[in-house]
Amino acid sequence: MTTALVSPRYTLVDALLGSPSDRAGRVRSGVAVAGFAVLTALLAQARVHLGFTPVPITGQTLAVLLAGTTLGSRRGAASMAVYWLVGIVVPFGWYSGGTHGWEVATGATGGYLFGFVIAAFAVGLLAERGQDRSLLTSVPAMLMGTFVIYVFGVAWLAHETGVPVFDGEKTAVTLGVVPFLAGDILKLVIAGLIGPLSWKFVNGRTRQ
Repeated sequence: MTTALVSPRYTLVDALLGSPSDRAGRVRSGVAVAGFAVLTALLAQARVHLGFTPVPITGQTLAVLLAGTTLGSRRGAASMAVYWLVGIVVPFGWYSGGTHGWEVATGATGGYLFGFVIAAFAVGLLAERGQDRSLLTSVPAMLMGTFVIYVFGVAWLAHETGVPVFDGEKTAVTLGVVPFLAGDILKLVIAGLIGPLSWKFVNGRTRQ
């Protein structure tokens, strides 16, 4: 195995597309960042609206976790920032449910969008330290990324809707966390599996 492959800052995108050390590498990195922004927008359309909460069930969080583990901290965060910003300026559906615009980007679910950026950075930081290469460390990394999304999403949801975070029958946690736990656990496990399996493929290819 080469020195690059054991470098703590060497990520899946570097292994698959090459390190962004030259112009071609930077172009490939840019395409990957844009690609994950588009993937997030596509998975956002896999949406189930729940009548009792403004937060829908979507596939976005899977894309967020995969962006972090594949691209690393800075590029992962950049891809989610691109996703968030593009949805503000484009005149067509980009966010979940085919929505777009400033009001959606900063509305009740705006905290989750900001949380996507931070979560991708956090997961990417762990990936750069090799935590995406083993199932025992990859799944906890995805769990932490999911937790980050919840923290920012719930805090902003409480602010926007005027409900308490914890105290009471109707809270930001019951509206913005509880209905999504089962689905998000499944998504973080899927993301946690993809990292080690991808590295197994990459390492097998380099030994050929």
